[in-house]
Amino acid sequence: MHIETLKVFCDLVETGSFSLAATRNFVTQSAVSQQVRSLEARYGKRLIERSKGNVRLTPAGGVLYQAGKEIMQKYQEIEDNLRASSHTVMGVVRVATVYSVGLYEISSPLKKFLRTFPEVNVHLEYTRVNKIYEDVSKGNVDLGLVAYPAKRPQVTVIPFREDRLTLICSPHHPFAQLKRISIKKLDREKFVGFERDVPTRRAVDRVLRGHAVKVQYVMEMDNIETIKRAVEIGSGVSIVPEPAVLQEVKTKTLKALSFTDEILMRPLGIICKRGRHLTPAVEEFIQLLTDQRTRQQPLQ
Repeated sequence: MHIETLKVFCDLVETGSFSLAATRNFVTQSAVSQQVRSLEARYGKRLIERSKGNVRLTPAGGVLYQAGKEIMQKYQEIEDNLRASSHTVMGVVRVATVYSVGLYEISSPLKKFLRTFPEVNVHLEYTRVNKIYEDVSKGNVDLGLVAYPAKRPQVTVIPFREDRLTLICSPHHPFAQLKRISIKKLDREKFVGFERDVPTRRAVDRVLRGHAVKVQYVMEMDNIETIKRAVEIGSGVSIVPEPAVLQEVKTKTLKALSFTDEILMRPLGIICKRGRHLTPAVEEFIQLLTDQRTRQQPLQ
């Protein structure tokens, strides 16, 4: 049995998706199916059950997964240690993040990193924040990039940068005539926000409560792109990271306003598994992300 086949099987179990397992391993969905069938043929047992797009382990599949996960973790340790000892910057850097960080914070440094280290393959996965902490803790990814990083026993947090939060509205909204606004002016406004379990949403709600402001949530999204589109068509206003709206402000499809009351900042952090030995490639990636020169300029 090839180690790659075992990894594909473990990734399929953990993601519950043939497409995500294929993406993680840079193969097609049909290749994932073929490798699962080859394992089932090898052991003469059905390993997974497929039902309405879901993947469920059989008892035999559970045995293989538990053993396979231990093998994969040991194999990864061997690879990491060998690369670290040779000081060679190569291999794969596996990163999990959310859209509002991945799309707007690391695009430029990622391009620079790939130009500098062409033998490194960066696997970037977008997912929910709770899943990021879980994947980092389990060693499924090397790094997580999150907003408002939380202290947890299993992870180490490396400060990355801070974003300014800004109010956005449609160019046709009455607020669009202003350059700055008091947070108190948002009272009873229709508001488009992140879902309640998103750290940025919790932080915005704390700020609003601190100013005794109650907004009317008309939409709650887990994706910043859909928030921007909803605000563009006049569904309501929103508070979002400034780097995420640079293009829309430039093309005048959104208006961004700063606050008169206080400067709202969103801290970003790099999280990695506590005690895990980092490969030279991962260390170089962290170094580039934390380089001050990669930071974007604020809106004028």
